[in-house]
Amino acid sequence: MKYNKKIISSANRTLLRELSSIKNLKSTFNSNFCKAVNVIYNTKGKVVITGVGKSAHIGNKISATLTSTGTPSYFVHATEASHGDLGSIKKDDCVIAISNSGETSELNNIIQFTKRFNIKLISVTSNSKSILHKNATIGILYKKPIEACPLNLAPTSSTSMSMIIGDCIAICLLELRGFKSKQFKSLHPGGNLGKDLKNLSDVMHLGKELPLAKVDEKMSKALLTMTKKSFGCIGVINNKKQLVGIITDGDLRRKLNSKFFDKKASEIMTKNPTLTDRNMLVGEAINLMNTKKITSLFICEKKVPIGIVHIHDLLRLTS
Repeated sequence: MKYNKKIISSANRTLLRELSSIKNLKSTFNSNFCKAVNVIYNTKGKVVITGVGKSAHIGNKISATLTSTGTPSYFVHATEASHGDLGSIKKDDCVIAISNSGETSELNNIIQFTKRFNIKLISVTSNSKSILHKNATIGILYKKPIEACPLNLAPTSSTSMSMIIGDCIAICLLELRGFKSKQFKSLHPGGNLGKDLKNLSDVMHLGKELPLAKVDEKMSKALLTMTKKSFGCIGVINNKKQLVGIITDGDLRRKLNSKFFDKKASEIMTKNPTLTDRNMLVGEAINLMNTKKITSLFICEKKVPIGIVHIHDLLRLTS
């Protein structure tokens, strides 16, 4: 197309400018940032995010991220705050105000309100001389960026920096709280994310579907079971019904010879296969299987197989 080269050049220029600004955020993660995270961590109420314009959109996103990762939060638009919404901010809350310039006039009433009721105010701005920064309990300051907009006007680099600061705060708090995937699951029951957070016990194959062979079973019989069950593997169990090995399609190719069918399963199996329990999440299982480069995973209790999942089952679930 006629303008493709110009479009790609523009996109790359925008990317490089925003990346350059984001790299400067390293200096933002200092003692003040730590103080801000600690204030939020010790807040008994909720975290109120506020802003105007593009900062309001970023604030909404940060608030949603905080809430979904264990830090209760809500967004108050600075303009609406001046028309009654200040009443939603309680004494035990803390407020995070976002403004690149720090001079947004709509924030003045919130600033005064926090001072009047001794509510902690955390500012996120690039202007150390601004009204917002000077009146904040703690100021998170980032280096004023060059906007990706060629006019250096439309909020682009600055909004990306604000959003990343919010993400960093949220993840710091998640880790400080020891927030677990089970808690995350309870807050995300719907959509693909909800499916990704199902337990293996919800999706595993059970009972007669399990491809199993005894350690002394001949491969001629084990291979028939393996073919019938269609998981591309067969688990090998001892006399206590514990899984002690696994035979995969790869094992068959590597060890196939004229005496193969008369050999015992224990002679062909790979010892100490990867096992998991019924409480592992689907998302975790996919990650484990990709890391281990395996396509099937046995679910066990005290090494006794109770279920099996195939990577295709899990990928279909999350697609």
